[in-house]
Amino acid sequence: MGGDAAGPVPHDDHDFALWEKRVDALMIIASGKGYFTVDGLRRALEDMGEEAFETMSYYERWIASVNQNLIEAGVYTIAELAERMDVVARRGTTYGEAANG
Repeated sequence: MGGDAAGPVPHDDHDFALWEKRVDALMIIASGKGYFTVDGLRRALEDMGEEAFETMSYYERWIASVNQNLIEAGVYTIAELAERMDVVARRGTTYGEAANG
């Protein structure tokens, strides 16, 4: 972090989880619509601090940054996000539960 030695960088290819692909798609769509720039994403990532880098995965940090930028752009409010998250949570924890709910 911040230029500190972090050890070797793994170069293995891996398949991304569906939610990771969705984070990437959301980032591309939202930035394409002008809601934020790469600099805005980087700023939000840097504002998270060292704990985020120690406890969150790469795509968890990215979705947090995208979310912060969308809130700042006025796309939705924190209250609207909380309401929507509650609706989604009530669907169940798996796609199967959501499809049957």
